[in-house]
Amino acid sequence: MQIDLTNQVALVTGSAHRVGRAIALALAKAGVHIIVHYNSAEPAVVRNTLHEIKSYGVDAISIQADLSKPDGVGYVFSEIDEHFGRLNILVNSASVFHKNRLLEVSHDDWQKSLDVNLTAPFLCTQGAVSMFKRNSPSGGAIINICDYGSVQPWLERVDHNISKAGLWMLTQVSALSLGADNIRVNAVLPGPVMKSPDMTNEYWSKIGASLPLKRTGDENDVARAVVYLAGESFITGTLLTVNGGETL
Repeated sequence: MQIDLTNQVALVTGSAHRVGRAIALALAKAGVHIIVHYNSAEPAVVRNTLHEIKSYGVDAISIQADLSKPDGVGYVFSEIDEHFGRLNILVNSASVFHKNRLLEVSHDDWQKSLDVNLTAPFLCTQGAVSMFKRNSPSGGAIINICDYGSVQPWLERVDHNISKAGLWMLTQVSALSLGADNIRVNAVLPGPVMKSPDMTNEYWSKIGASLPLKRTGDENDVARAVVYLAGESFITGTLLTVNGGETL
């Protein structure tokens, strides 16, 4: 059964810009009220994102917090409770993306990747579930944003690789643990959908040419996948790849 998302409430972490922003906008277009979480984004960027979300006729608030810390997560969920009093969807999108090889990984980089990419989704899952169980009927949806490193060794992204592999396992364990409460937990694995700021257009084009579909995607491809999973009542524990066939 497909779920009507109209008037539901979603927390999208890291949603002031890039892929997280596209996800928040796509959910808003489907009629979902949005909590825009951010940590270090510029205030003007956050304001612009909120303005565009509200242009779809939904409510939206922004919350700044460090979700790798229990106090930060507690603050976010207390603000959600005060403003909306409920939650239906959690999208764990916030991420850090260090570049390093195994013997180059510093303890600080290792800990930062685990804190942001794995601990934060874990803590947010716990916070969301406590609110989902208050819904009538009980239930909700969690979508975790994984990537290539969740399923394949990535020599130049070691700490990121391992943290994202953990996020995919968190997805599966959560789906298995929470199904009886009508809580669905899935993950989306994006491929080349957004060029990094330091990448040349030429190199980006080469990446697209190397894919089976012979082109790159964009952030809206990921956003549509998230909306799809949020609205499907009989899908849980699934990793939906949106990568143009990159992992084939």
